[in-house]
Amino acid sequence: MRHASEPQVFRDRLDAAQQLAQRLQSYRGQRPLVLAIPRGAAPMARTLAQALQGDFDVVLVRKLRAPCQPELAIGSVDESGWVYLAPHAAGTGAGADYVAAEKDRQLEVIRHRRAQYTPVRPPLDPAGRTVIVVDDGLATGATMVAALHSLRQRHPARLVCAVPVASPQALALVRPLADEVLCLQAPPHFQAVGQFYQDFAQVEDDEVVALLKSRA
Repeated sequence: MRHASEPQVFRDRLDAAQQLAQRLQSYRGQRPLVLAIPRGAAPMARTLAQALQGDFDVVLVRKLRAPCQPELAIGSVDESGWVYLAPHAAGTGAGADYVAAEKDRQLEVIRHRRAQYTPVRPPLDPAGRTVIVVDDGLATGATMVAALHSLRQRHPARLVCAVPVASPQALALVRPLADEVLCLQAPPHFQAVGQFYQDFAQVEDDEVVALLKSRA
């Protein structure tokens, strides 16, 4: 039996999405726009949109990787090219030239994904809508910062961040950027998002494409 003080481990991303949906039932019937930060959150956002009778799409952002430490985020970039740099970025050796080059690399990934994911239509417009941004977890919070900043510029009526798990530091970082932040848990000894899932299989691009095509 799990003690109340122990962090919860989700079966998989769909289990996490279903638990988020239970906490977001107040938006059911308001046709919220549920946006995934791909790739991992795409199945979650699809499930959440179905549960809340909303629309599903993606918001494209990418983390900026630290020199020689590709798993460490030093910031993020959104589809417009806006960049968030974390306070620790300089300490990793990421100078201005490195950041500029890394930004260009990640923007190229974003452009490729946009062409692949939504080849025949523009992204769904968040203006005037309740927008729920979903990720499978926040380690540094960098990509969520870029996603929330990008969407705020497009004037949603309400901007919600919904994640199953986050580090306390990431949660504090993103909280001022959304009208509501729903996080099921923020364990003090957070190490990585994957430690809170029994099944944390990688989501591939073709799965995201299939999910987006199946929305109708």
